[in-house]
Amino acid sequence: MLGLVLTANGLTVQRDLPEPQPLPHEVVLDVKLAGVCETDLQLVQGYMGFEGIPGHEFVGVPTSGRYQGQRVAPDINCCPTVRCDRCPENRHHCADRTVIGILGRSGGFAERIAVPEENLYEIPDSIPDEQAVFIEPLAAAFEILEQIEIAPRTPVTVLGDGRLGYLCSQVLDAAGGNVTVIGKHANKLERFRARGLTTIVLDELTPERNAEVVVDCTGSESGLELALKLVRPRGTIVMKTTIAGRYDLDMAQIVIDELRLVGSRCGPFPRAIEALANQEIEVESLITSRFPLQQADQALQTAAEKGQHKVLIIMDPNIESRNTR
Repeated sequence: MLGLVLTANGLTVQRDLPEPQPLPHEVVLDVKLAGVCETDLQLVQGYMGFEGIPGHEFVGVPTSGRYQGQRVAPDINCCPTVRCDRCPENRHHCADRTVIGILGRSGGFAERIAVPEENLYEIPDSIPDEQAVFIEPLAAAFEILEQIEIAPRTPVTVLGDGRLGYLCSQVLDAAGGNVTVIGKHANKLERFRARGLTTIVLDELTPERNAEVVVDCTGSESGLELALKLVRPRGTIVMKTTIAGRYDLDMAQIVIDELRLVGSRCGPFPRAIEALANQEIEVESLITSRFPLQQADQALQTAAEKGQHKVLIIMDPNIESRNTR
């Protein structure tokens, strides 16, 4: 089997990987299309100490089971059994979970993958593959609304002009928030302005502590420090950034100003699928590069370059011949 493997020595495309061996509650998917995420880039830098096949944003087709032959997107948090007494209602926090392509489980940057069948969500025909690959990160954006209330006209600042910042800002804007996006790149912020969002280039920012909610989508340890300069007392900082490094901050302000720091991770797949099916959220303008699986290592290198947004890795030859450039 062909796939991309991450080891302590770096990334290599390998052609002789063993076929996935599904457990009784799992099915094998033929992967069609995958997206490179900031988390994947952090894994290369040592985040989570992961070694194996990365990749957790993808579209696949099961070769057996109740979804056989249908396109699906998998929730990335996997319980070791269908359910057990130790597992909370939300599998995202199962004490024994593995996480596809991130923690203890192979990911989707390969021709095939084994996934628990209960993790699968069918993709409607109205959602093209290149939009469906955004289901997992869009679900993560909707998780914010599961965790905090966004009342109409709530002052919300989104930090980061990249992939996740674009999705989160649209979700928060649709929820009624008064959204301002702060980013480093004027050209990237043009995409946000086209959606009617207020934007500020970081170099031109005069920090004022007037945001009720600040969402850190920077992918950098500097994001939290900036968030603390923008959030009002008793406000909320939502952390969407995961990094391989460590934070070095004076945390006294969090106590003194009674701030709420909310870690925010994976989210509701049904809501993300609904939003894409109803064209509530725009995603395709984020796609900047496409690579066949044979060049998956180059795909991750490209995704780390300035000016890149969503880089796709294509396994289905029909998609590859039409879209690879």
